[in-house]
Amino acid sequence: MLVALSRILLVIVALFLIPLGAHALWWTMREDIAPNWRGADWSSAQLLPAASEAPQAIVAVYAARVGRWRGIFAHHTWVVVKEAGASTYTRYDKVGWGSPVRTNGWVPDGRWFGNAPHPVVVIEGIEAERLIPQVRKAVASYPYQTFGAYNAWPGPNSNTFVAHVMRSVPELGAALPPTALGKDWQPWRDIVGLTPSRTGIQISLGGYAGIALGWIEGIEIDFMGLVAGVDLRRPAVKIPAWGRIGMDPITW
Repeated sequence: MLVALSRILLVIVALFLIPLGAHALWWTMREDIAPNWRGADWSSAQLLPAASEAPQAIVAVYAARVGRWRGIFAHHTWVVVKEAGASTYTRYDKVGWGSPVRTNGWVPDGRWFGNAPHPVVVIEGIEAERLIPQVRKAVASYPYQTFGAYNAWPGPNSNTFVAHVMRSVPELGAALPPTALGKDWQPWRDIVGLTPSRTGIQISLGGYAGIALGWIEGIEIDFMGLVAGVDLRRPAVKIPAWGRIGMDPITW
């Protein structure tokens, strides 16, 4: 028994804690990290065209590193939609201050605490127009959007919210980055279920540990919110704290 426990501990250290420590060291050496909320750049990263210049419908999910020390291991994610011919975008976030589900609190493709976002999925045209009502319905149906219904770790948090939207609209056909802390949180009554893309099986022990096996998500092992795994569909490895390294998950 002791030998087995020692081996398990060694795997945890090698697979999760060493990558976390290495990324923490690299993160602290950066000189471009905003010192606080007021000193951060929240401006557009110019990923989306002006709404007036984009007549097509658009659905997008974006992810950006969070601020200060939390950026060592976590991303924040959000959802953006625009109907065909609409003059504005609508952005949905869940945050831990004020009303947890925020509409248009920031520019659609804005930096988060100064960190530039990257697209998780972008769908345009007729398919986006078809999905937008489903996305809005999923946002409205999120069960943890009252005051106080937010827990930074292990969840439910901002990434739990976006995972709910993606689970409700599996046609989005994408997986949140492995550093989207809280994406795998599920209430204890839902320990076993489908992955958000509905292409595989997910086991979640309250967000503290779990495993996912899916065509879209790949193979993911979750330990205390840190995720390690591989993507076979779009070959890449998923390294705790560092994130996904390999082929771009989006097919443009």
